[in-house]
Amino acid sequence: MTTMNATISGSRIYGYGRVSTNEQTADNQRMEIEAAGYALTPRRWFADAISGRVHASQRPQFAKLLERLEEGDTLVVSKLDRLGRDSIDVEQTLQRLEGMGVSVVVLQLGKSDLTSTAGKLIRKILGAVADMERDLIVERTQAGQARARAEGKHMGRPSKLTDQQREELRSRRKAGESIGVLAEAYGIGRATVVNACRDRAGT
Repeated sequence: MTTMNATISGSRIYGYGRVSTNEQTADNQRMEIEAAGYALTPRRWFADAISGRVHASQRPQFAKLLERLEEGDTLVVSKLDRLGRDSIDVEQTLQRLEGMGVSVVVLQLGKSDLTSTAGKLIRKILGAVADMERDLIVERTQAGQARARAEGKHMGRPSKLTDQQREELRSRRKAGESIGVLAEAYGIGRATVVNACRDRAGT
C-alpha cells in the first residue's frame, strides 16, 4: 500500500478522533486513517474523550485543531459524526472548514473532499436523509401518543398523588389545614397541593 506523505498537493495532513470516555482510546481511529494511506505525525493528530452530544467547537482538542489548521490543509476523520453532535453541527463545522480553505475527508464516505463540488452534493443528500429521519421520528411519536390517548392512557408525568390521597388532601385543606402542612404530610410541593385543590374546584 502506498502511504501518502505529510503533504498532498502541497497540503498538510491532520487527523482527528473522538471517543466518549477517558476509558476509551482513539488509537483505532488513527490507525484506520493511516491504513487508508494518510501519514500522520504526532503533532498533527488530535483526539477528544468527550460525549458526542457536545458541539464540535466546544471540544477542547478540536478547538486546538481549528487554531492549527491553515488554508490548503487537509483534515481526515474516520466517520462523519466526529465533526459534530448532529447533522446541523456537522454542516456548520464543514462550512467553517470550507471557509478556512481546509479540505475534509471522511473515510466512512470514501476519499472525496466534502468541501469540493461533489462533496457538497453528498452533504446535501446526507442532510435530506437526516431531515427525513427526524420527520419520521416525530410522526411515529405523534402516532404513538394518539394511540395512547385513544386507549385512555395518561400522557405526561405520572401523578404524585393517588385519587384517594387527592380526596383526603382536599378534605383536610377544606377543614383549614395549611398548604405547607399538607405539602409536608404528603411529601409533595406546595404547588402540587394547590393544583390538587384547584382540580376539584374546576370540575
